[in-house]
Amino acid sequence: MGLHYGTITSLNCASDIQEAREFVRKSGLDFEEGFDDLVGAYDNGKLVAVGARAGNVLKMIAVEPSYQGGALLGDIVSALIERGSVAGFDSLFVYTKPEYSTSFEALNFSLLASQERVALLEYGKGLERWFSSKRSLRKPGKNGGIVVNCNPFTWGHRYLIEAAARQVDNLYVFVVREDRSIFPFDIRYQLVREGVSDLANVILLDTGSYAVSSATFPTYFLKKNDPAAQIQMELDVTLFAAKLAPYFGITARFVGTEPYCAMTGSYNDAMKRILPVYGIDLIEIERKQVDGSAISASRVRKLLADDDFATLGKLVPPATLSFLRTGSAGSIFDKLKHSTERN
Repeated sequence: MGLHYGTITSLNCASDIQEAREFVRKSGLDFEEGFDDLVGAYDNGKLVAVGARAGNVLKMIAVEPSYQGGALLGDIVSALIERGSVAGFDSLFVYTKPEYSTSFEALNFSLLASQERVALLEYGKGLERWFSSKRSLRKPGKNGGIVVNCNPFTWGHRYLIEAAARQVDNLYVFVVREDRSIFPFDIRYQLVREGVSDLANVILLDTGSYAVSSATFPTYFLKKNDPAAQIQMELDVTLFAAKLAPYFGITARFVGTEPYCAMTGSYNDAMKRILPVYGIDLIEIERKQVDGSAISASRVRKLLADDDFATLGKLVPPATLSFLRTGSAGSIFDKLKHSTERN
């Protein structure tokens, strides 16, 4: 307390955090618990600005109205960028209202996607580096795309990918890189690769931070409904349509019909609204069924938790089943026994 205007300090003690909570809420934002850094600026003992960082996402950035338009926003953001850099992030994201985008662009952020209510910007050249790392994968022709988590890879995923691959010259299968699922990314990616290895026109790659990640669509990984989910899924779809699809020449995105998960169903609806605006067709493929029910990764995980390998053999390809039978899957079994996750 008592710090002068422009001095940025970490807010760590309970009273400082409570003061920041009240300030953020007064500014019309939700105070989100779960952050790695919380910083503030004081002017003669009065809190006049707040900002936070959670992983590679900056959030809850608020400045007292009478202090807006000066250097204070830059001071708060610079402090968070510095802390993010120390934590190992060379690329950081921020959500803001579209009308504030130019303020962040003036601080060297680049606009990734913008919807009516929210804009997503990135500090650093993360997307440019990600594109550069995938340059050799660009192919001419009629191209399609699928974004999958595959937690784990099932016959349902295989059916969707194979059906989509028949309709395009090249099919890009983006595997969600975010490591917040029961099956780690490297295992999910390996099982997808083995499961589609015979499909010559399928190109496998990871999403990086640019599709269904904690930056673009954090609500996907929550276990409860969140009012922010609709906004986030629209941004995620817009980012795919505006940046990823043009780079890879994708003019069609394929999805399976969604009979079970309300959030995934809403995501499909968002794609139906947004993708055509960017000249991208959304093609829904009826889910593959076994024993009268659509195959789903959540169904597979439940059977796995119940040690029902007899039924599992009907739902997953040999490579997935083989992995599940190995000792390497032991830690995954332990997670399943105590998990209620949906993705």
